[in-house]
Amino acid sequence: MDKSDRSVAIVKVDAKVIELFTGALDSVRDDVEENPYLQEAVRVLPVGGYRSAIGCVWNAVVDDLRNKIIHRSVELFNKVTNLSQKVTQYEDFQNHVNDDQLIEGAYKIGVIGWEASKILKHAKETRHVFDGHPKSSQPSFIKVLAMLDDCVKYVLSQPYPPQIIDIDDYVAQMATPDYDRNAVAIESALSELPEVYKIELANRLFTAYIQPTSSSILRSNIAFACPILWGVLPKETKLQIVRRLDKEITAGSTEKTALAFEFVNTVEGQRFLSTTARKYKLGPIVERLRANLDQWEIENSCVRQLEPYAAYIPDSLLHSYVRALVMTYVGYMGGSAYYSRRDFYANGAALLIPGMFQAFDDKAGAAFVDAIRGNGDLRARITSPEKLNRLRSLGNIVLEKVSSNFPDRSFLEALVDPATEKKFINLLNRRA
Repeated sequence: MDKSDRSVAIVKVDAKVIELFTGALDSVRDDVEENPYLQEAVRVLPVGGYRSAIGCVWNAVVDDLRNKIIHRSVELFNKVTNLSQKVTQYEDFQNHVNDDQLIEGAYKIGVIGWEASKILKHAKETRHVFDGHPKSSQPSFIKVLAMLDDCVKYVLSQPYPPQIIDIDDYVAQMATPDYDRNAVAIESALSELPEVYKIELANRLFTAYIQPTSSSILRSNIAFACPILWGVLPKETKLQIVRRLDKEITAGSTEKTALAFEFVNTVEGQRFLSTTARKYKLGPIVERLRANLDQWEIENSCVRQLEPYAAYIPDSLLHSYVRALVMTYVGYMGGSAYYSRRDFYANGAALLIPGMFQAFDDKAGAAFVDAIRGNGDLRARITSPEKLNRLRSLGNIVLEKVSSNFPDRSFLEALVDPATEKKFINLLNRRA
């Protein structure tokens, strides 16, 4: 064969096409412009080296993703990616990480977004078909331009992501007085964590908080930071962490159980408590409140403890709970050599109870009606106009909260209107 037959045909690409390629490369980061793979792509594009350009652009993407992962957190990449061997340095990516694992791991640790991960998988297939298989058809300049545009948009133009905090170091720092309790700094550190790290950190903080041996400094710092972290956790994780409390209840340590409830209150996670946990916590408090009517210190203490759970009272405790609140709020008429008043009630509890009634629904409304009907002690107390007015103020809240078809709506309407006081008394006597 004549040597001339083996010569390579040089294709001159139209200037307008070159201009399109150049425009696509305009937005790459400054530090990427010197990437040897990208420079090689720039050299071969003007002479129609489209296969080679596709391969070079993809290599530039892979190189950039590896470097960004190292910067972000190799430790986390190892944790979220199913690898045969841990990655500790750049060369390990070449030996142990394929392109699919690289893309998926980069997405999971927050180097790229969901959309980028989908587009890059398509770009990877483009490289696989046209640069990996010599018998594939000749790629068009449109195919190359589309891939180049995607790779620049989603990777080569994007800045390095923030570094991820090391959880071990962060928790250790929280145990010191030097921990920075700056909400902006904490939010910045915790919101950048990928989901898998947020879940791990939240569980570790719960574990640390409920340990009796944990220092007051650590527990205080967790109480400060955890509500910020809680705000960026998925619902499933919140439920999983709060339901860990059930295990502490069955384990039998009153101290750890009390600290677990304290943690739940701190993050306002009461709605995720199981019925068992709610009964465990609230049953004794409701019973103590019910059994200590007119003991102001006890009433104030019990209502303070119940207030965070006002919207989450188990059905089995609802009637006792509502009756105890009503009696506490109404109080009694009396006299005292120490007080220039006759209208007595627990002041601290009285401040909280109207807000607790704001959480009422039809079930709680029915419990309120039952707490009035057949309650001889209350009937005796509301013969005083002052006490009837206090009951009316609660009735007004309940009337606003129940549905339009609430069965005892007429009873509530008669209670809250002073003009229908006789009607209310008649309704009360009818069921006495």
